[in-house]
Amino acid sequence: PFILPRNPEILSPYIHRTTIQKMCGILGLLLADENCHVNQMLYDGLTVLQHRGQDAAGIVTSEKGRLHLRKDNGLVKDVFQTHHMLDLRGNVGLGHVRYPTAGSSSCAEAQPLYTNFPHGVCVAHNGNLTNAAELTDICRHQLRRHVNTDSDSEVLLNIFADSLIHGETTKVDGNDDAMVENIFAAVEKVMKMCKGGYAGMYLINGIALIGFRDP
Repeated sequence: PFILPRNPEILSPYIHRTTIQKMCGILGLLLADENCHVNQMLYDGLTVLQHRGQDAAGIVTSEKGRLHLRKDNGLVKDVFQTHHMLDLRGNVGLGHVRYPTAGSSSCAEAQPLYTNFPHGVCVAHNGNLTNAAELTDICRHQLRRHVNTDSDSEVLLNIFADSLIHGETTKVDGNDDAMVENIFAAVEKVMKMCKGGYAGMYLINGIALIGFRDP
């Protein structure tokens, strides 16, 4: 896994010599200047990735703690009009173009997907979970989390979000080292629980931009 926290310098003990592979229809961008915006770069990137998915497109950005989301069925050029782009402010964001492999072609399943707890977590995901039915049952009946669609991406998002919650056994607010440890523990738990081939980018609002894939 790789992670971009608010203070990248704290990552030095955790960085491994790995190659980050390109992921189908997925983008994640973080700009150092909080006064700059990633919207146009995400749009341009999704246009280049359009061949990887023509079913739906979406962008979510974070602007000083507030999330801005636009997604819909259709091509990138049709989903994002000028007034949408003006609303997608912020220096960090995710982009996604969708080729449906699980679930349906419903607009509700367009990505990025979002859950508000903890912190506000968004995902742009590609792949398939082979144990999605089992994980959906766990989400609904053990974790008491609401799963609103048939998308395994939503299941993956909820598993990751719940793992973050239960990893916060100590106070992590303002403690970047503790938060990094918690995030890596959550990623490890997701990898143990989720079976199949998948890759994703996760935006934890105000905290980090993370990417990881199946082990």
